[in-house]
Amino acid sequence: MKLSFRPYLRYKFFNALFTGMVGGSVFTIYATLSPSTFSVGGILLAMGMMGMAYVYHRLMNLRTFFRFTLATELIMLLMVGYYLLFSTHIMSALVIYVAYQFSFIFGGYLVRAETHFARHARVMGWIDVAKQQGSLAGLALSYGFYKLIEHYGITKAAEQVYDLHFVLFALECLIIVALLRAFRGK
Repeated sequence: MKLSFRPYLRYKFFNALFTGMVGGSVFTIYATLSPSTFSVGGILLAMGMMGMAYVYHRLMNLRTFFRFTLATELIMLLMVGYYLLFSTHIMSALVIYVAYQFSFIFGGYLVRAETHFARHARVMGWIDVAKQQGSLAGLALSYGFYKLIEHYGITKAAEQVYDLHFVLFALECLIIVALLRAFRGK
């Protein structure tokens, strides 16, 4: 398996674009959750990340890095799809919270592995620039999206967040395609 640098930068840009776009929506989605949920979730997140750290030595190869990256993106796609189907259910907030916690558990490893495979400060800098550009673009796009649909009379936060998830679903599909293009078999 080989990692193609330019396609990987595109993947990182779109991945960060997603993160930037979805950022504010979680506050609306999580509004129904009890504060104690976040304490329990934080404990489980820390334990999960610690468990991953214990097996880093077994996971530091490109094929595993690809699999965990793809698994994280598939979790995000399923989460967005679930929200589109069941947004009005209280369970949706919990499902989305758990999905994000899993992605954060994998994310700790993914950041370490990405640094391991990038190997050069200049390459890591390009990756971080692509991530920040994507994040800024995502924040600006979500702001523009919310203002646009407000113009058309959609002013309730829950409705706005729901509508945004249609865009996020399409974006997540694009992210998965970009990821698959970044990793090629030999």
